[in-house]
Amino acid sequence: MYRVLITDGLHAAGMQILKNAPEVEPVVMVDLSPEQVKAELQNVDGIIIRGKTKLTAAVLEGQKRLKVIVRAGVGTDNIDSEAATKGGILVMNTPTGNTTSTAEHAFAMMMALSRNIGPACASMKDGKWEKTLFQGSQLSGKTLAVIGLGRIGLTVAQRAVAFEMRVLGYDPFFSAEKAAEYGIEYVENVDDLVKDCDYVTVHTPLIDATRGIINAKRLAMMKKGARVINCARGGIVDETDLADAIESGHIAGAALDVFTQEPPVDRRLVDMPQVLTTPHLGASTDEAQEGVAVEAAEIITDYLVNNEIRFAINMAPVSGAEMEDLKHYLNLSYRLGLLASQMIQGSVKSAEIDFRGEAAAKKTRLMTSAFAVGLLESALDGNANIISATSVAKSRGITLTETATGESENFASMISVKVVTDKGDFEASGTIFGRQFLRLVKLGPFCFEAFLDGRLLVYRHRDVPGLIGYIGTILGKHDVNIANMALGRQTNQPGGDSVAVLNLDSEPSAEALAEVAAHPEVSGVEIVRLPAAGAGLPWMSGR
Repeated sequence: MYRVLITDGLHAAGMQILKNAPEVEPVVMVDLSPEQVKAELQNVDGIIIRGKTKLTAAVLEGQKRLKVIVRAGVGTDNIDSEAATKGGILVMNTPTGNTTSTAEHAFAMMMALSRNIGPACASMKDGKWEKTLFQGSQLSGKTLAVIGLGRIGLTVAQRAVAFEMRVLGYDPFFSAEKAAEYGIEYVENVDDLVKDCDYVTVHTPLIDATRGIINAKRLAMMKKGARVINCARGGIVDETDLADAIESGHIAGAALDVFTQEPPVDRRLVDMPQVLTTPHLGASTDEAQEGVAVEAAEIITDYLVNNEIRFAINMAPVSGAEMEDLKHYLNLSYRLGLLASQMIQGSVKSAEIDFRGEAAAKKTRLMTSAFAVGLLESALDGNANIISATSVAKSRGITLTETATGESENFASMISVKVVTDKGDFEASGTIFGRQFLRLVKLGPFCFEAFLDGRLLVYRHRDVPGLIGYIGTILGKHDVNIANMALGRQTNQPGGDSVAVLNLDSEPSAEALAEVAAHPEVSGVEIVRLPAAGAGLPWMSGR
């Protein structure tokens, strides 16, 4: 009998699923202190929580029986996933149960903003009848820009199409062909996306790449009278820049359900008459709460009873011997994915992963998933994980294929990747020196041996005398130390096309990069950021 602890309450529909499972015994204990939660976890196999219970490293320490944590909801900030991973505890969430409710809230906010419903209602409650003051705009015929075409973004887009809106979409990990299936006109970059819209709505995770993605520069690019909707995460829209743009009269208004700080202390936006706000109500519906409860009960039961894993945010259970054998291959695959994600241009259509030599005899599907995690890491909501990466790729119209052969000409083991985009192909190969040293051995047609860790300065050039010294001098002038250098020529003759990879000890400034790029024989300069040498995988930290 598997015992499942519920500490934050659960909708009756979810409780019924647990009660109907003969192998599961639900145990409801609410309002527990952290010490009490820690004690009770000693006697259960799984726990379902919502936002109130905090599963910190201290609470999870020494939990020998606990196998699985399920968050009835999307956010897992109240779970120390690293501590759970170290303890061999699987962490799962319920990302689909509140999709419709959140999308509907975003759409309702857009409609209410357009028709001035909030201030008109307040005016009537004050006993006024100000019909001409609250004239609005219809959605039909307007252009909506959707940034982020995940589950919620797509759901919003489908509703906008039904309202006869023109829908533009941007997501670097979504294909134009897939977007067209939903009636979305795919746009290749955010700058072009926002120029032609009447409304822009954001539906991305909050990561470095999306923080402040709607900022002063892009607000200025929008046509006068455009409106902004954020029901995703506070911080995706720069709140100060938005307030400035509204005060200037360039942006007509905004609808916000989320804020950088919740509840917001800075009330500048909240108090603006052109801004409609709600207190993070995106998933606050009866249906969403029922949905996440049912989903939580189903996935914990399926895991405990049938070993089925869905929506895991950390590493799936793998035996210690298997992990020891696989971890460097997984790390190599993951870093090749990160490398590709930062060097590709255009929208990803497909990726091919070729395993040769000893790598071909390993669990190639897991290595393919590890590559996909790196490739899609910036697009995944929440922690990147090896479980869901391939399905996320498929849902975004990206085809992943793998090949394996025992033959490898130059190395005992090699992993090669080819990423196909609408702008061209990207190819790279890596290997493992000894038992743990990860190396990049091929980039396009160029062969060399470069460290696959830390900051990489990659520059394409014509191989002429003095160029290496020139670049070294520039970096030295800007206090950037070169830890390692690798050079690859397309032919074994000087003067031809070449590529160099420099491992740097610190981040070069924009000025330093501009000086490198200014050399007449340099045709391209890129910075690639990879984990440090010896760093573990994000979903299996500490192993």
